[in-house]
Amino acid sequence: MKCEDFLFLNNQVCVIVGAANPRSIGYATAELFAHYGAQIAILDVAVTDTTQAALRTAMSAKVGREVDLLCIPCNIVDPVACDRAMQMVVEHFGQIDSLINCAGIVRSEGMLDIPSQDLALMLDVNLKGTFHTCQSALAFFTKQQKGTIVNLASVAAQRGGGLVGGAHYAASKGGVVSLTKSIAREFGPQGIRANVICPSMTETGMLDGNVTEEQFNQVVAGIPLRRAGKPLDIANACLFLASDLAAYITGHTLDVNGGGHIH
Repeated sequence: MKCEDFLFLNNQVCVIVGAANPRSIGYATAELFAHYGAQIAILDVAVTDTTQAALRTAMSAKVGREVDLLCIPCNIVDPVACDRAMQMVVEHFGQIDSLINCAGIVRSEGMLDIPSQDLALMLDVNLKGTFHTCQSALAFFTKQQKGTIVNLASVAAQRGGGLVGGAHYAASKGGVVSLTKSIAREFGPQGIRANVICPSMTETGMLDGNVTEEQFNQVVAGIPLRRAGKPLDIANACLFLASDLAAYITGHTLDVNGGGHIH
C-alpha cells in the first residue's frame, strides 16, 4: 500500500472549534486530521496572529509536511461571528466537509452554589455555542447535500454531573446530546450525518483547578482501564465519526470513557 492510501481525509476541509490550546482535545483532533490529509480550519476565541503561526509550525512538524491551516478568531456565543467564520472558511478552501465541536467550559460548583450568571455562561458556551456553529455549518452542508458533524458532550450528560462538572455543566452537555440527535434526524435525508461523543475525565487544561490529585486518583481507580483519557483518545473517535468509515452512522452517542460508565 502507498502512503496516500491512508489519507482518507485527503483534501477534505475540516472545521475544528476550540483547538487553539495545544493541550486540548480540539488541537489533538486538528493534528490527527491533518495527519490523514485534511485541510484544517480552527475556530477559537483565543486565536491571534501569533498563535496561528505557532500552531501551523507545531502541526506541520508533527505531521511531517506543511499543513494547510486557517485559524479564525471566533466567539461562538455570537451567531453572527459563527456565520462570518464559516463564510471565511468557504472563501479560503471552497467548501466545508466536517465540523468538530470541541469548545467548552467546565465548573464544579454544587447545585445550590451555582449563581445565575454561571448557569447562563455555561449554557451560552457549551450549548448555544454548539448550536450556533452547527447552524452556520448546516447552511453550507444543505447546499452541498453532504457534511458531517461531531459534537463533544460528556459522560456528565449521561450520569448526571459528577466530579468534573456541576449540574449546569451536565445540563449543557445533555442539551448537546439532544441537539445532535435532532440534527441527525432532520438533515439525514440531505446526506448530512451528526454524531456525539461522551468522553469521561480527560487530561486537558480543563482539569486545572477543578480536580485535586487525590480526586484524580480516586476517579482513575474506578475506571476499568485504570487511566484517564488522553486528548488523542477522543481525537481518534472524532476521526472515525467524521470519515467515511462511519458512513452509515448518524444520531449515535459514542462513549469514550475507559469503561468508567458502562450502561
